Amino acid sequence: SSIMSLSEAEVQSARGAWEKMYVDAEDNGTTVLVRMFTEHPDTKSYFTHFKGMDSAEEMKQSDQVRGHGKKVFSAINNMVQHLDNSEAFLGIVTPLGKKHATQLKIDPKNFRIICDIILQLMEEKFGGDCKASFEKVTNEICTYLNNIYKEEGW
Repeated sequence: SSIMSLSEAEVQSARGAWEKMYVDAEDNGTTVLVRMFTEHPDTKSYFTHFKGMDSAEEMKQSDQVRGHGKKVFSAINNMVQHLDNSEAFLGIVTPLGKKHATQLKIDPKNFRIICDIILQLMEEKFGGDCKASFEKVTNEICTYLNNIYKEEGW
């Protein structure tokens, strides 16, 4: 059963859009994080080892930024693979949300920020249709994460 308000056709086109991004998971993931840290410098405060980095160039070269960019993309990739299986999807999104809420104490608004930057990059690289087909997925992911945060008392 699909978790979402997404039709089978929407799931397929979202997967197609995401695949284009995921081919270069590390580079695209890095670009997304560097933009987030540059445009929203407060987000850097959660990453102690990124704090001292001011230039985008320095961040791009950092193994830690690259590693985390890849991690973010892998997590989204897992979710995208299970858009049509609510149990599996929740099995991925729930521990991720709990960890960010309780251990890491990341403000949930940052999920929306990162999703918006992903959509922006998709549009730049692959056009508006690509972005449009993935937009609903990012909304669903953010909604689920926000619900987990609420359950954790945010």
